[in-house]
Amino acid sequence: MASTPTDPTDRPDQGDDLRGRWHDAVSALRDAGAGTSGAAPAALPDPAPYADNLLARWAEPQRRYHTTAHLAAVLDRIDELAAHAAEPDVVRLAAWFHDAVYRPDRSENEERSAALAERALPELGIDAERTAEVARLVRLTVTHDPAEGDRNGEVLCDADLAVLAGAPEQYAAYAAAVREEYGFVPDDAFRAGRADVLRQLLALPRLFRTPAGYDKWERLARRNLRTELDLLTS
Repeated sequence: MASTPTDPTDRPDQGDDLRGRWHDAVSALRDAGAGTSGAAPAALPDPAPYADNLLARWAEPQRRYHTTAHLAAVLDRIDELAAHAAEPDVVRLAAWFHDAVYRPDRSENEERSAALAERALPELGIDAERTAEVARLVRLTVTHDPAEGDRNGEVLCDADLAVLAGAPEQYAAYAAAVREEYGFVPDDAFRAGRADVLRQLLALPRLFRTPAGYDKWERLARRNLRTELDLLTS
């Protein structure tokens, strides 16, 4: 039976775990780009305040699904799929930024999140090429439609969509959290808009582009999407 992804619950130690993962990814990319950023290692800022800033963003009160638990879940899925990525640590940093700016009543969240990465990563000593790749990946989450052969994009998009393949109770909790984020939208308008999103997802030839993601999650995700669509339109 295919495994199902689960979102971690908020834990007292989750922040410390996430800070450690941030530090590891930043350090790896600093080392990978050593000599190209123009800054001596001793002159580079401590990554910790940047992690604190991002974690504060992920904990904003308007969030119900796009929370630190979602960030941790996406990072976990990236770890599962890391062998497929061209540069796993680039994908990990893209995960940190992909919903760093999130207002459910606005449409430019991904663009603003990408711009945040473009400002922060050079300050941290990440070279221009990898900074640009992180920003590109963040912008890719608008469509979740990576080009064939875009291995970094395939991993990030699969990790972000893996929640669709949860067990029924997990998927129901996800759908309820999304509805809470859009609490300002009247029921009829939300149901119509959400149904359109589900139809668009179901119309894709495949939801998951990595071989492992497809094998583990495709069937379960499509079942969940069809079930939710049936409930919304019945």
